[in-house]
Amino acid sequence: MSFILRRALLAIPSLFGLLVVTFLMIHVSPADPATTLAGDNATAEQIARIRHQYGLDQPLAVQFVRYVADVAQLDFGDSQYSSRPVATDLLGRLPATLELTLVALILATALGIPIGVVAAMHHNRWPDITLRLLSVAGVAVATFWLAIMLQMFFSMRLGWLPLRGRLTDGLAAPAGPTGLLLVDSLLHGDLTVFTDAFAHIVLPAATLALGGIATIARFTRAGVLDTMSRDFVQYARATGTPRQRLIWIYVLRNSVLAAVSQIGLLFGGLIAGSVVVESIFDWPGIGNYTVQAILTADSKVLLAVTLLIGVIYAVVNILTDLAQAAIDPRLRERR
Repeated sequence: MSFILRRALLAIPSLFGLLVVTFLMIHVSPADPATTLAGDNATAEQIARIRHQYGLDQPLAVQFVRYVADVAQLDFGDSQYSSRPVATDLLGRLPATLELTLVALILATALGIPIGVVAAMHHNRWPDITLRLLSVAGVAVATFWLAIMLQMFFSMRLGWLPLRGRLTDGLAAPAGPTGLLLVDSLLHGDLTVFTDAFAHIVLPAATLALGGIATIARFTRAGVLDTMSRDFVQYARATGTPRQRLIWIYVLRNSVLAAVSQIGLLFGGLIAGSVVVESIFDWPGIGNYTVQAILTADSKVLLAVTLLIGVIYAVVNILTDLAQAAIDPRLRERR
């Protein structure tokens, strides 16, 4: 508990610094939110009225102090795009983004770790070389291009999976408790909604997971190769321990620490990367919401989303440290 508290306190200065940098970057941009909201045919008086309504005519320091005071009370103001409280919009859209990110992360982990182990077991042979080439390609492929190609092939040509959205029109989403359709539909025993929601999430999750698969595979491969060269592995080989048991039980546990760290970093990265994926697949999460905020220069939404992603990064990093300590008890003593 003391470790968690210490890490949470250390995250506060980082989050404050993130808030300062983002606030300054947004407010030094040439885009004028008041002009965007007023429209192309607005008069100077109308623009001035909107600027005064949202406090945009105040000095920058005054705007920042007022915003920090509101954030401390979990008040992010009203969205200029939706005219609703930003906190309400984020709470309504966050479950969709979290579900997409979690499915993508599970997919990346479930495929990345075995691929990395197989590559290490066939070091410098054709399976290893092939997997390394595919890993490089997975990182290099542009997300938006992959998303469009998957839509064209699996949705438009084959008709196997939905093209966009989170649930087919006409199907009612189960009422809570988590906001995650896959989880809530199982809790309510609604297999129709579960099947439909699963079909909708396959393509966006696969698009989002590709880079993560390649990253986890590379780190797992490096960890397995390093562990296999250690003395205890050589001793286990000499005693006749079966190769499969040696790799999947003894070697893997001592090799995944770096991969676990990457999984923690990937979670935050996937949420940030969901901006593109959600826009292409019309996924009703915070990524799609962020794109609309950028187009309308909605600074309050951009600040709130940035801070939210920063908080998620901090929480995931703490959970990652706890997971590493569970895998390697020696880390608990160092902390």
